[in-house]
Amino acid sequence: MQALQYFLDLINAGRDATAGPLEQQLPFWIAVATALFFWHFWKRYIKAFFIAKISWIVLEIKLPKEMFKSPKAMEIVLGALYQTTSINFYEENYLGKVRGWASLELVSINGTLHFFMRIPKGLRITVEAHIYSQYPSAEIHEVQDYVGMAPYEMHDSNLEMFGMEFKLTKPDAYPIKTYVDYGLEEDPKEEFKIDPITATLEFLGSIGQGEQIWFQIIIMAAQKRFPKKNTWYNPKTWFEKQDWKDESKAEIDKLMKRDKMKGLDMLKADMMLSPGERDVVAAVERNVAKMGFDCGIRLLYIAEKEKFNGANIPGMVGSLRQYNSLNLNGFKPTRITAYEPWEDPFGVRIVKTKKELFEAYVHRGYFYPPYDRVPFTLSTEELATIYHFPGAVLETPTFGRIGSKRGEAPVNLPV
Repeated sequence: MQALQYFLDLINAGRDATAGPLEQQLPFWIAVATALFFWHFWKRYIKAFFIAKISWIVLEIKLPKEMFKSPKAMEIVLGALYQTTSINFYEENYLGKVRGWASLELVSINGTLHFFMRIPKGLRITVEAHIYSQYPSAEIHEVQDYVGMAPYEMHDSNLEMFGMEFKLTKPDAYPIKTYVDYGLEEDPKEEFKIDPITATLEFLGSIGQGEQIWFQIIIMAAQKRFPKKNTWYNPKTWFEKQDWKDESKAEIDKLMKRDKMKGLDMLKADMMLSPGERDVVAAVERNVAKMGFDCGIRLLYIAEKEKFNGANIPGMVGSLRQYNSLNLNGFKPTRITAYEPWEDPFGVRIVKTKKELFEAYVHRGYFYPPYDRVPFTLSTEELATIYHFPGAVLETPTFGRIGSKRGEAPVNLPV
């Protein structure tokens, strides 16, 4: 009550012609701050309301053993999830409309591997059509969401959890090591394949009964956002959003020193590039030529307390290491559910972090409050590298495959 009376006195003072300049302006700034405060929470509320009305489904994709597709086929499938519907001012600020997203998931339950996609229900026909167009022998089933199989709670639970998220080691413009670098661009024979995803799948399939590993890639068509770098010193960039391709082109100019040279000097700089530098520029240019997705990656290990195996934690940290390249890009863990004793002496932070990470995974949240993060951008080539359907090169016994489908005889055969 005293605080309220204080502000009322200030407002009355602002009406007083004898009051000082600060006291006269204070009511105006209080009104502005209050309006911004309510506008912020209004937008959060309407977005949460819109998101709550989205109907989701979980699809499981089962694969035959006789499948010889390159990861390039997954790039075409990803095209079904590249939703760039424009949102006008009314839809964004009154209806709370948001751009759609999806989740690509690799899950091991008791050592049995599963490929899942969690998508808006309205995209089911489009996604299935794209999958069947590239993998005609696959089977797609709508299944119950598996996250209900591990009702993990912070208290009064017989389950233990360890989790983390990942981020890139360099700016988005630099690509990771992709299937093109592994020679998988042109459907090589299975005996000659070196498929990088098999390392992750072998690790997921190595766990035992009472253990689960959830691997999640949240994706949304890349959109303009404020630069990640600190640009407070340049007023022109305070309210300027950039596309990831704009950032990539700027990075190419930086690599080729175009940002500092003009005319013939630019040609000289190009000629002075070493073979390794030329390879980096070529890789960045190839990457930026493809569609991009804003992404977030999470990994959870959940197990019964008596079966929780700490030896799996290094495997989780290194589960994406095969995509790292010293001269290009790679993944590194962040937001890990572990603290040094002096960082969390009372065990409060780790409980909070585990709860936030688990709930964010269950709700597949990454781009909007209350689970909003700063995403990184991957091209369709990069994304298809870390999530695609392997062929017979994967011999993990716990990866359940279906029998090969047999097509019907042609109707025009002579009788």
